[in-house]
Amino acid sequence: MTHDSAHGSGPRDAEADGTALPRLTTREAAERLGVKPETVYAYVSRGQLSSRRTPGGRGSTFDAAEVDALARRTGRREPSPPATGDLVFRTGITLIEPDRYFFRGVDATELARHHGYEEVAEWIWTGELRPGIRFTAADESLAAARRTAAAMPRHSSSTDRLRAAAAAAASSDPLRFDLSPEGVLASARNLIPTLVGALPLAGAPGRGAGDAGRGGAGEGARGGAGTSLAAQLWEKLTARPADAASLAVLDTALALLADHDLAASTLAARVAASTHAHPYAVVSAGLGVLEGPLHGAASGPAHRMLSEAVDRGGAAPVVADHLRAGRRVPGLGHRLYKGEDPRASVLFALLDAVPQAAPAMAAARDVVATTARHTPLHANVDLALAVLSVTYGMPAEAGETVFAVSRTAGWIAHAMEEYTERPLRMRPSGQYTGPRPPQPLPVPLPAPKGADGSAN
Repeated sequence: MTHDSAHGSGPRDAEADGTALPRLTTREAAERLGVKPETVYAYVSRGQLSSRRTPGGRGSTFDAAEVDALARRTGRREPSPPATGDLVFRTGITLIEPDRYFFRGVDATELARHHGYEEVAEWIWTGELRPGIRFTAADESLAAARRTAAAMPRHSSSTDRLRAAAAAAASSDPLRFDLSPEGVLASARNLIPTLVGALPLAGAPGRGAGDAGRGGAGEGARGGAGTSLAAQLWEKLTARPADAASLAVLDTALALLADHDLAASTLAARVAASTHAHPYAVVSAGLGVLEGPLHGAASGPAHRMLSEAVDRGGAAPVVADHLRAGRRVPGLGHRLYKGEDPRASVLFALLDAVPQAAPAMAAARDVVATTARHTPLHANVDLALAVLSVTYGMPAEAGETVFAVSRTAGWIAHAMEEYTERPLRMRPSGQYTGPRPPQPLPVPLPAPKGADGSAN
């Protein structure tokens, strides 16, 4: 980010061939955008606008056409004030606008429509599209992850098992501390199929909705070079056989969810990466935050609501129950999009073409229409994941599992960016609100007594 002067007389830089092109000063760019000069710096730091030093280094200039294009995209609205200091993250991965989002400048929904999850992950990581690429788990990594996940209690969730699998996979990779781009990519291409492979089959004995169960953790697809990750994951989510249309929906969901800028779990992943933690530890940090009910686990309540709406033949009584209890209706609204979540729009379009999804799709639309009578909210991706999971008889936690596996790609991408930054740059200071020192030493509490009245 360049902190240049906001003053000037409209300099005109020249290209190498001597052709003069109009350039704008910071103040002129701010006026065209309808924002403060400080906000122009924020656009540069976010990768939304490029700048160029003037001859002699007295300030920066901006391409007029690029500024005008940004003004059209933002509607000339000043964004929320950016974070200051080291917490301004420069990232070239994901740009989110009011009605769509982009992976490295390419419309993410178009990428997901035309390319599978592994191809999109590679694009996010490297900026290169590799048609037909497949991720394969190393034998030792997969065996360690499966043993660890299978040893967990019956009530363990899929996210519990994914965290354990990530730790087990790390222990089996002696090169995990190689933080070069090549080393990180090798770890990532091994880790993601290892996570999927560690999950038990959906039909394993003792597994039910919300219970990953014990059986089957060592069975299932090997994750060979010809098997897509979506196909490997499908059999861990439902015992129903998959056809091409079903796998296309799941593969697209994985691609759509691969990254979403600095969501809470991604911020945690970047904090871990700033300590130069290895990629497996970075993913573990992301998984820990993802499990929060306000983040990756948000699709579970949407699944249960949608199931109930299908069973009761309509959304009105279900929505009424939520409103009466003072609960928000799950699967609706997103703070970053003014209309329908573009990820939901893509998945709904695919699910509309699946005959068996008709009941769940009708219920989802009923939920949106019923709620709109009270609050103008639009569907988000959690509702679309709920349609997917309800349609194919998946457990309520299926959406969270899809989210976790998919977002691993984004966490790795952000880790690769963070590894190039100054280490340990994220060290905020707390605002102390406790008693002012010096305070006297505390008085010890009496020793606890046993049941017979004697001290233990």
